[in-house]
Amino acid sequence: MAWPYFQGFGRIFRTLRSRNYRLFFAGQGISLIGTWMQQVALSWLVYRLTDSVFLLGVVGFAGQFPTFVVSPFAGVLSDRWNRHRTLVLTQALSMVQALLLASLVLTGAIAVWHIIALCLFIGCVNALDIPTRQSFVIHMIGDKGDLGNAIALNSAMFNAARFVGPTVAGILISLVGEGVCFLLNGLSYLAVIAALRAMDVSRTAPVRKSTNILQELEEGLRYAWGFKPIRFILLLLALTSFMGVPYAVLMPAFVRDVLHGGAHTLGFLMSAAGVGAFAGALYLASRPSVLGLGRILAFSAAVFGLGLIAFALARTFPISLLLMLVVGLGIMIHVASCNTLLQTIVEDSKRGRVMSLFAAAFLGMAPLGSLMAGSVAGLIGITATIAIGGGCCILGAVVFLTKLPAMRTLVRPIYAEKGIAGLSRDGGGW
Repeated sequence: MAWPYFQGFGRIFRTLRSRNYRLFFAGQGISLIGTWMQQVALSWLVYRLTDSVFLLGVVGFAGQFPTFVVSPFAGVLSDRWNRHRTLVLTQALSMVQALLLASLVLTGAIAVWHIIALCLFIGCVNALDIPTRQSFVIHMIGDKGDLGNAIALNSAMFNAARFVGPTVAGILISLVGEGVCFLLNGLSYLAVIAALRAMDVSRTAPVRKSTNILQELEEGLRYAWGFKPIRFILLLLALTSFMGVPYAVLMPAFVRDVLHGGAHTLGFLMSAAGVGAFAGALYLASRPSVLGLGRILAFSAAVFGLGLIAFALARTFPISLLLMLVVGLGIMIHVASCNTLLQTIVEDSKRGRVMSLFAAAFLGMAPLGSLMAGSVAGLIGITATIAIGGGCCILGAVVFLTKLPAMRTLVRPIYAEKGIAGLSRDGGGW
């Protein structure tokens, strides 16, 4: 009687049958723990040095805004360059940034302008790394039908690290300070670089192009905007990223000024969001196909928004902790669903460019939202800012649902061509 459950468990991890993906999964998993440690330590360091929610927004803006500007061009390069070598380069540069930050903090020489400059640097590195890494996933798996599972497992790995990293960071900050978190993050990049170097990547030779970069960029933008399913997915993702995701930038201030907690409180709350997101990623990994993700994409954005509104109104740590589970669940299902649907319906020749727009919509809009949230929170308060952001996410989800019938008819031929069974005549499975 228990056999179907074992089958379902095996289905969640089916992509790990591919050696290259197993290497990536292990190396990236270690590195991501360090990344989350650095993110929590950095926000706590900024607020400790400045007592300013505005500067929290500025630092968030500096770290992510380059993605908005550089990613579209990086997507063109991702379709041209050897993606494996590009990833080795971006991981090495990320390691340098973390070690520089650690040395400044541990020597007591750190200043806010150092943090902003290093955040701008890592933002530029990530602008190239993210679309390249997303486009490289398909080269690491043996069965292209497992693409959705690979994306969901990436999300699960990301959020398992999100559970561990902030908790460890909160403890280390309390015991030895932020500098050790940055140092450990820098060393963690050795794992993913070693994994990349151990891969068999003979299939990832760069594609030679005769057109120039601007022509290819224009072609990618026209394609993404002209095809309604891609356009509406990117627009909803950009809205949730701009209005909802910046709650994370305000978390140190919310923890200290509303919940009256410390670094360990911040770590536990961020970890709770990670647990919720991890559960959402496992749910997506257990799904046998992409059918139904259109509705799930919209509903998860609404769940994220409702979670933010309730969290903004909470005043006790236990309730806030539970609501962070909901917030993490909603945003992860939403983002991973967007990623999976885009990679399923996009033409292979434009994959890098569309995924660069995904990065710009998700990570590029977040810094603009962070800057806005930091400014608005100084005027109307932290709780009102978070609640308004949640409300906008709900409105965006409602609008997206009204567009589903039109998008279904456009997606149906693509699914039929790819052999994705289960669509009704009007494409209702989307």
